[in-house]
Amino acid sequence: MNRTLLASVVLAAALLVACAPTQPQPQTLRLATTTSTDNSGLLAYILPDFEQQFNADVEVIAVGTGQALALGEAGDADVVLVHAREREEAFVAEGHAPARYDVMYNDFVIIGPAADPAGIAGMSDAAAAFAQIAEAQSPFISRGDDSGTNIKELAIWQAAGIDPDGSWYQSAGQGMGAVLTIADEQQGYTLTDRATYLARVAEGLSLEVLVEGDPVLFNPYGVMPVNPDKNPAINAELAQAFVDWLVSVPTQQLIASFEVNGSQLFTPDSEAWRAQQ
Repeated sequence: MNRTLLASVVLAAALLVACAPTQPQPQTLRLATTTSTDNSGLLAYILPDFEQQFNADVEVIAVGTGQALALGEAGDADVVLVHAREREEAFVAEGHAPARYDVMYNDFVIIGPAADPAGIAGMSDAAAAFAQIAEAQSPFISRGDDSGTNIKELAIWQAAGIDPDGSWYQSAGQGMGAVLTIADEQQGYTLTDRATYLARVAEGLSLEVLVEGDPVLFNPYGVMPVNPDKNPAINAELAQAFVDWLVSVPTQQLIASFEVNGSQLFTPDSEAWRAQQ
């Protein structure tokens, strides 16, 4: 190829590159959420679909529900996905979000060692099971972090008429994954959401589900776009797009398809999903 022709080819290629439409930079969505949606693997499974559809990067801030709501209240998150229904309704009532939307549910379970020194295996009354753990003074590891799980745990102790105290009761101040590790190491008891538990069993956790099925252990999740008045940096449009995407039937189907070792971890429960059933 002569130099003149080569120069023409190079120039043409450069012009094509220069004239090609450029992909806009992805928007960032700050998602404050409970640790269970992250530790279970759900977010890693579903978020790529949202990011591709909306040319967005989702910054996941996985903390306890109380901390996630505090981030929303401070305007340091665009959207909140948590699991403490009364707290969520208060969040909306106080003007921190315009609305709460049902997303999905699973349940809490009480887990412990196969040896079960407190003798709670097979019980269906969570408060009675907690009472037996306290009576036996068997190790119990609490989240102690104002998470949705911790809020539920404290409500069960209250229903049992017990203020847990003593060396047998340990407040870890950590997320669900870390608490499961501590409980496993000490062969103690704890309250956990089923999704994180099943994800950790797949990684070798030895503790077993001992108490389940009490209606008080029902665990619904809700999503709320944060009020844009909280912070001018809040991306209200993208936050609402995320909410609409999350509760849509295609995404609800994606949630339903998320399994670990053949077990479905979350049950879809949005208004759109229920209307289709």
